[in-house]
Amino acid sequence: MRYDFETVHKRFKTGSMKWNEMKEYGVKDTDDIIPFSVADMEFVTPPEIVEALKNELDTSIMGYENPTPEYLASVCKWLKARRNWNAKPEWILPSHGIVDAFFEAVRTFTDEGDGVMLMTPVYYPMYMAVNANRRVLVDNRLINTGTRYEIDFDDMERKAAYPNTKMLILCSPHNPTGRVWTKDELTRIGEICLKHDVLVVSDEIHFDLIMPGHVHTVYASISEEFEQNCLVLTAPSKTFNIAGLQTSNVFIPNAELRAKFLDSLKLSNPNPKCNILGYVVAKAAYDSCGQWLDECLSVIDSNKKIIAGFMAENFPSVKVHELEGTYLLWLDMRGLGIDFRELERINHEEARLFFDEGYIFGEQGEGFERWNIACPTRYITEALERMREAYSRHMK
Repeated sequence: MRYDFETVHKRFKTGSMKWNEMKEYGVKDTDDIIPFSVADMEFVTPPEIVEALKNELDTSIMGYENPTPEYLASVCKWLKARRNWNAKPEWILPSHGIVDAFFEAVRTFTDEGDGVMLMTPVYYPMYMAVNANRRVLVDNRLINTGTRYEIDFDDMERKAAYPNTKMLILCSPHNPTGRVWTKDELTRIGEICLKHDVLVVSDEIHFDLIMPGHVHTVYASISEEFEQNCLVLTAPSKTFNIAGLQTSNVFIPNAELRAKFLDSLKLSNPNPKCNILGYVVAKAAYDSCGQWLDECLSVIDSNKKIIAGFMAENFPSVKVHELEGTYLLWLDMRGLGIDFRELERINHEEARLFFDEGYIFGEQGEGFERWNIACPTRYITEALERMREAYSRHMK
């Protein structure tokens, strides 16, 4: 490989919550253990990004700046090359993060008491966006077929027809289940939402993290009708591990919806823009880091296969869900016969494993673990050995 996917920089004293959590359970700075929880990578920053930052610091004044035409063109060029979507620069509005964006969308396009549909279990801030804004959760539960989730379209159709259902927040690719929705599935979602006048807010932050054999379709690219009834939320943050630079893009092709969103945004952020260095880094990433991403995906895919093989041999009762997209592997641990709260204790105190517990993604996640596998492979194999030793003492 051309790039370094072996080095890890420990982040105990950097404000990283996922690293600091480990100290509560006795992990020391000198221990060669990493967390597998919050969705940022344990890979070093691509050198092209580091160089772009250095150049900017050497030559620029850190004053007020808006996104340049060159930045907007780089974003759209990447989407065209990687996802075959002809996005236009004028559709883009700024957001510090995708969570900020879908919170703002809920406030802008729904009223208190309106229904917002989620396909659950799902990324937990989406529940927060509904509940904190005093909207009503419309729960479209995914169907767990064993190692893969399917959409319950009959339930979606029925609940989309409720008079108060105004919005669907679509997680695509889906976090935490790892599904990459097919074009046919997305088309059926879109037809239901158009029929019942439900606005689609498509969170596509993981759209670049697609495993071999799968294809991500940008929701808005399917038809002009879908395009005019949606927001598409993207960012380079997950792709290139630059979430701390707080630069995301909200695509709103419909001019009326775009103007309404911007007016609402200005109530909380009178002069909306992102971090000046975020723009620099995002452009550098989209212009120069395609090969880094390809190599990164290869490491993630290898890690996934190692875990699946280990579980099949050592803990066949654990169901490893197919990872189609994201770097977040969804594991059904219920077959171990260990209560999910006790399993959490065993992981932390005995195995020194730090996953995101499945229950934070909704009650359907009880007994599951979400494993962030964007890390050097040696940490995967070492964690599996600790798992073997700890779990064997408790299995029924």
